[in-house]
Amino acid sequence: GSCSINPLGGTITTLFTIECPNWYDVDGIQDYSLYAWTTDISQRTIIAFSSEYNFQVRLPSADNETSLLNLIVYVRDLVGSVTQVNISSVNIIADLATINDLIDKITNSSSTITNNLIVRLLSSGNQNVVGQMIISLSQEFNQMSNENFDKAISNGIPAVDISVSLLGSQSLQQTSIPLNESALIDYNIELNSLANVRDYLVTFLTNLLITTSTSIILQASSLVQLTQITNQLTRNTLMLVSNRCYELSTALYAIFEKISYEDAQSASNQLFQCASNILNAVNGPLQGRTSTLDLDYSRANMVPTDYDTDLESAWSNLNLFSNGNDFSTETIEKNRNIYYQKQLANQINSQVTQMISLLTSSLNIHLNIGQKSIINTSQSFVSLETISIESLKDRLVKQVENAQFNIPSDFILNTTSNSSVSLRVIFYNLNHFYLLFQYL
Repeated sequence: GSCSINPLGGTITTLFTIECPNWYDVDGIQDYSLYAWTTDISQRTIIAFSSEYNFQVRLPSADNETSLLNLIVYVRDLVGSVTQVNISSVNIIADLATINDLIDKITNSSSTITNNLIVRLLSSGNQNVVGQMIISLSQEFNQMSNENFDKAISNGIPAVDISVSLLGSQSLQQTSIPLNESALIDYNIELNSLANVRDYLVTFLTNLLITTSTSIILQASSLVQLTQITNQLTRNTLMLVSNRCYELSTALYAIFEKISYEDAQSASNQLFQCASNILNAVNGPLQGRTSTLDLDYSRANMVPTDYDTDLESAWSNLNLFSNGNDFSTETIEKNRNIYYQKQLANQINSQVTQMISLLTSSLNIHLNIGQKSIINTSQSFVSLETISIESLKDRLVKQVENAQFNIPSDFILNTTSNSSVSLRVIFYNLNHFYLLFQYL
């Protein structure tokens, strides 16, 4: 068989047709999945999947310098074997007029927002269409955010005050440039504008059908792209993303014995990154690493609808938010926002722990004694291996970059020496570290 695409250029709202005719396999063809990347194939992102050999897609914009987007189709049979087919690269540019119209309408709470083409596509409820638009928009917003960040740094704003570095990234050099107050104001305006946009977009991802392992990969990838800029995630966004990533992890666990290791790893990879993003985002403001978002602050201090009837509401208990005898409005509002941030952080920390258990269990079934699985991304480092109890003692465990630790020789587990154990090492940004053992 073969695969082709038509047309060979357009914008993120252009409809492209993928055709993969004449494919035959004795076991039968299960589906066709389209992946895209710009310069590094290891960073390829799933765009769509279909059981039909002829399907339509919308594509994210390409590299700024060349506008060239590379594409590959995975043709999979019913037993999980995959053939990769390169197809023609295409030229894709952003539809800036439609994107800016979307940002403007969200910012101004416009009643005509449903007239925007992107919103109409997002409202379709089709997971391929929604996923494609979320990925395209997120990549545009992520690029805008990175440019805003670079501009802020060049105007003397300390990077440590507005961001959390990715794993393995180089330390930013401290500059002696004096702080430009107007640049800080401009930075925060765009920060909050894009936070509001992400807060709006996330609602289109929460109720999509979860059908197959490829469906899980597509939806998880969309969530990872949407949450990549972690200082732009409101509590509402974080709550919805955390719940959705947990649902996807549960769905993956339910089918892990029926899917290939490659699918389990690909889905887990995205979901571990999702967990990392939301952990960084919810803890960033509490650790003073990122700013409080305007939308969070206003929502925290908005009078609840049940204010008159819920006598035990934490919101109205000013003693929770005062600072000693300081009951000033400023103190109450600031601490009330922190209170709700801590509440959500506890909820997400608990949910991420459950996600880790589900994901590692989904991968462990595919590992025999002596085998290891490593997921190493800019958001997270995950190492899973199945080993004997004896080999656990005095073991050197390596992590991301040059980090490592040693399990002491006198380490004791309450099990027999001929048993095996699953060793899980998980490291996220902001010093979230997990070391887990599970008897097998």
